[in-house]
Amino acid sequence: MAIPTLQARRAAGGRWSRLLLMGPAFVAAIAYVDPGNVAANLTAGASYGYLLVWVLVAANAMAVLVQYQSAKLGLATGMSLPEIMGRRLGKGRRRLYWAQAEVVAGATDMAEVIGGAVALNLLFGLPLLAGGIIIGLASMLLLALQSSRGQKSFEYAILILLGVIAIGFVSGLFVNPPDAGSALNGLIPRFEGTDTVLLAASMLGATVMPHAIYLHSALARDRHGFSEDPAVRTRLIRATRFDVAGALMLAGIVNIAMLLLAASSLRGVEGTDTIAGAHAAVTSALGPVIGVAFGIGLLASGLASTSVGCYAGATIMGGLLRVRVPLLTRRVITLIPALVVLGAGIEPTLALVLSQVLLSFGIPFALIPLIRLTGKRDVMGIHTDSLPLKIAGWTSAALIVVLNCVLIALTITGQT
Repeated sequence: MAIPTLQARRAAGGRWSRLLLMGPAFVAAIAYVDPGNVAANLTAGASYGYLLVWVLVAANAMAVLVQYQSAKLGLATGMSLPEIMGRRLGKGRRRLYWAQAEVVAGATDMAEVIGGAVALNLLFGLPLLAGGIIIGLASMLLLALQSSRGQKSFEYAILILLGVIAIGFVSGLFVNPPDAGSALNGLIPRFEGTDTVLLAASMLGATVMPHAIYLHSALARDRHGFSEDPAVRTRLIRATRFDVAGALMLAGIVNIAMLLLAASSLRGVEGTDTIAGAHAAVTSALGPVIGVAFGIGLLASGLASTSVGCYAGATIMGGLLRVRVPLLTRRVITLIPALVVLGAGIEPTLALVLSQVLLSFGIPFALIPLIRLTGKRDVMGIHTDSLPLKIAGWTSAALIVVLNCVLIALTITGQT
């Protein structure tokens, strides 16, 4: 039997070390498959078929770039993005910056609790308000796991929920596969009026999530620590590429699967402009098993994403205000707006879609500082972004800002 060479053993060891370093990006990736994504993607597919597939592909490509840069910032500096911003901004600007970031985090959390409540209503017939309370309590248990057992245990729990989400939303495609030609045609960038631009902004806001940009730098730093040795930092940053690529590829597949499922099974069906209507249509078209899988996927999405969203909010507050609020205390406080929306009887799918539009306007406030910081040698040292990475980052930011400006112009002028 051949004895492995030293080079082969090192290569194998390198592969195992990369696998052991994976985890933080999968927690951040939960933000990319939350109930806001479900609402935006199902609405896009049911209303316009395969037209906006290109938006999800482009948004996911941007997400890979953005989350890698965020993780790299945390590993290279030993600080999270909010912490660095908190040190560089004056007191007044720091508070204003925190206010907009907090609004974004609040909108995210509200969407996730609402989505979980809708899932419990679909699966068990629970009233939305009661479902929201249950989701809040369940998320407290997940956050308690993080507080008592550490980040790795929290990561494992989130990974399990991510797997449930993937199965729940991808399974329907095996029963009714999408039309390949139409799906490929959806890769051609185009719009069909104001409503499609609004949906594109919603899908972008649901995919490139501001709170995930803030959070990932802290997750990577907290998981791996900060090393004074540049060689160790370089190894960690290289390994992080696999973490980010794997996590975001899975999230992208789930997102695209949602839209394809709606385009192939829900196009032209009455009532599919809401998650409840889409669930009923999926159950009718594909059977009760797929309907239950859909509901369980939505439930896992709401539970996991609201826990991660609360974690992100605490990271933002700690970095920008230098105030540490216990995660469970914050969970109770941030649960209130979602319960108010659910109790007021506001249509949950509409609230979800609008929350994602709000998120798209918050992206530049997280993305532009990130790109600036990762491009500064005095911040990153030898880990400064390369020229191609800088170009890709600024191009992504410009596209997002332009899309939002077009959305505002079309909405004001009332064009369709």
